Amino acid sequence: MKWWSYKAWWSRFGGRPWTYIIRDWWAKYELLWIIGMLAIGATLGEYYGWLTILRILAIFAVGILFGHLFWSTSKEKWNEKDS
Repeated sequence: MKWWSYKAWWSRFGGRPWTYIIRDWWAKYELLWIIGMLAIGATLGEYYGWLTILRILAIFAVGILFGHLFWSTSKEKWNEKDS
């Protein structure tokens, strides 16, 4: 998918990238999000088994870690630090 098609999609529905909209909703309704995620996790744990859910959470945690390490970094920024 090309980036222009993604921008055309979110500019039509919401006017901003969906990650920004979700981030704003998280800040506004943080307790509701946490309760909802705990409820979903408990339901999935009962349905699929806790070991499967823990494996999924471990994979998700690695993704979060890599996302925070490499988010918004570019070689230009790295080169500025080296010079």
